[in-house]
Amino acid sequence: MVTYEVNPWDALGDGTRRAIFKRLVEGPRSVGELASDLPVSRPAVSQHLRVLKNAGLVSDRAEGTRRVYAVHPDGLATLRGDLDRFWTQALDAFKAVAEKPPRTQREQQKEKNR
Repeated sequence: MVTYEVNPWDALGDGTRRAIFKRLVEGPRSVGELASDLPVSRPAVSQHLRVLKNAGLVSDRAEGTRRVYAVHPDGLATLRGDLDRFWTQALDAFKAVAEKPPRTQREQQKEKNR
């Protein structure tokens, strides 16, 4: 099992890292390609990529003298799993409230008087 140093949600909490991640969703890119689209330097992009990599959201491979980064499918699956759990819990809670029998007028009056 792989353990990551950075929580993926925390990693995406930074706007620049989100912008980098969105570009990588479109397809693999090198640091230079990413930096040319962003208002930050190549070293800054490299640092952001390191955080995303430590969070398990991106992977890299060597292509000649440069590194090419891409979205890591397992990291994306982790995010999706978190969202699925969140929505399942929220929908279950909503269902429980929606299916609860309506309170009688007497019960409502008791709560008002508390």
